[in-house]
Amino acid sequence: MPVVSASLLGTPVLPAAIALACATLLLALERRGQGLLALLVPLVVLAPLAAAVAAAPRAELGWPALATGLVAAILARNREDLLHSECALKLLWVMGAALAFSWAGFELLVLATGTTIEAEQWAVLRLGLDPRFLWSTALPLSLLAGLVLLAGAPFHFWAADVFQGVGPWLAPLAVAALQVSGAGWLKRRLEGIEQFPAGAHLADVLLGIAVFIAFLAGAATLVAQRRPERRVGTLASLNGALVLAALATARGGDSPSAFSPQGMGLWAGHLALALAGAGTLARLVPVSMPAAASGPVLFRRHPWSAVMGIYALFSLAGVPGTPGARLWLAIARDLAASGRTWLLLALGVAWLAAFSAAVRQLREAVGLRTAVIPPAQPVPWQARGALWLSGGALLLATVLRLVR
Repeated sequence: MPVVSASLLGTPVLPAAIALACATLLLALERRGQGLLALLVPLVVLAPLAAAVAAAPRAELGWPALATGLVAAILARNREDLLHSECALKLLWVMGAALAFSWAGFELLVLATGTTIEAEQWAVLRLGLDPRFLWSTALPLSLLAGLVLLAGAPFHFWAADVFQGVGPWLAPLAVAALQVSGAGWLKRRLEGIEQFPAGAHLADVLLGIAVFIAFLAGAATLVAQRRPERRVGTLASLNGALVLAALATARGGDSPSAFSPQGMGLWAGHLALALAGAGTLARLVPVSMPAAASGPVLFRRHPWSAVMGIYALFSLAGVPGTPGARLWLAIARDLAASGRTWLLLALGVAWLAAFSAAVRQLREAVGLRTAVIPPAQPVPWQARGALWLSGGALLLATVLRLVR
């Protein structure tokens, strides 16, 4: 991924703060009239999730379990909300099992090597004193949590479920924090693996298969989606697949460890902003219908706010002219340089599906021209503020890039 030092998205700290501000605005809209405590308690969860995104270049192994626990706890807090409870159970079931298997794999590596430091484990395994079946079983297990947290297919369902069933104030930041934690997990687990060529080759093969499945299955799922929220969740899973592709693409060697902190910060910051804007927009546009209808209130009464939301959705889909397009292009260029043609073709299919889904969402949201007066009720200013914050930040990043 490219290094961006002077850009707004060069570090994820500011984008994470903007995403937290968007979440706070939408939370205030949802909790109107419920008192100060109803607003402060969720903020105790939102702030660490934003911190997980901001700390993306300094991957910490404790973030995945912490982020999963916080999201599940806040979802289970309201016992009357069945969708929140269902999403909490799904997250605990999927993430809990993945983390358990990965920790089991890590402990197997510790048992075989006698050290908990990843770089030292690869150096010990290189001596060839341990049976192959032990480390070849432990290594894939230790990577499982990262694959699940990144929401790459076949684990892409949880991101779409969260965007459909969880409130707009929580879903974007929760998905971004979990995906960033998954990227950090894989980055730490693969650190220094080039010291152990056999393990590096196995990890390279596993990541290549995961990338291929994630792109093609994600593209097929996206084409069939009718609900805007699930489209955003599937686009998030495709952005997770971009990280897998970055990890699977070696620079200056055959190991999948060439994922720079700058590139990870750029990806994490963009993900947080794009999900905040696209997730908010998804609640304000109609579900796909057999026939076109007049546009929703947002597009008819607040067209410029709608443009900000569409820009965030387009950036998430990698539409040319957006910061997200640079990420897609950078990964495609790296795949081409490394000779991974089959992964490059899969990325191309996924990008075409993402592009068509974004354009289809725009067409359905704009709707037919009609002389009917727009509905009287306006879109709440909190929702429009979230769209302007996220979409405006992405647009500013593009402008800064053009003037440099």
